[in-house]
Amino acid sequence: MKPGRPYCRRFAGQVVALGALLAAAGGPGEAEDFAQGITIFPVTIEFPPGQLAAVLTLQNDGDRDLPFQARPYAWGQPQGPDTLAETDLLAVSPPLGVVPAHGRQVVRLVLRRSAGAREAAYRIIVDQIPPPPEAGVVGFSLRVSIPVFAEPQGRAAPHARWRLEATEGGAALVAANDGDRRQVVRDMVLTAPDGRRAEVGRGLSPYILAGATRRWPLARGSPTPRPGEDYRLTARADTGAIDQVVTVERADP
Repeated sequence: MKPGRPYCRRFAGQVVALGALLAAAGGPGEAEDFAQGITIFPVTIEFPPGQLAAVLTLQNDGDRDLPFQARPYAWGQPQGPDTLAETDLLAVSPPLGVVPAHGRQVVRLVLRRSAGAREAAYRIIVDQIPPPPEAGVVGFSLRVSIPVFAEPQGRAAPHARWRLEATEGGAALVAANDGDRRQVVRDMVLTAPDGRRAEVGRGLSPYILAGATRRWPLARGSPTPRPGEDYRLTARADTGAIDQVVTVERADP
């Protein structure tokens, strides 16, 4: 690698952070190994009822060995936004390792307890451990977050109830999933009674976990919902298309 040229690693999956060095990056890289990197699959892991083991595969397409760290977290949405907490209910092995150049590394996942009445949600955070810094080289430290779901016994399904909340400071689209499985929703659009439209949740996590409530504030410039009005909500969900009337309610102070 020639000094002064940036390099990076690519991850397939959901990239949730690029590290502090991202702000120092310039334009597209020109080094020979810029387009080489690592692929992680599958991008979502599901434990069927009774299954306690699964694998995650890291494939290195580059010319350098790639050190990594893998850590499990319990994933929740207690107040709406995603939260991660350390957990001993999901184990990873190895937690530290090296993916050889042009090779693979298998990371084994073991559930220490089956899901209860509702689907249990976790995330595996895989961090690249960057090589020692080189003079004149800007490095990228990448992080990938892999969703992991443990399904409950019996038939599980989401059940999202939608509403619009109006407050003096704005409005928010609210979904309460009182089902026992996650709901995945994308491309949400609200249409006001006068025909104006507002996109909701762009760039945010599409998951509504089992038993969780999500809120998506309406962006500035969106129509102003008033209590009692009916809006039309359209979206794509993993269970099918959503097209329904959502009534505006005044939020509790």
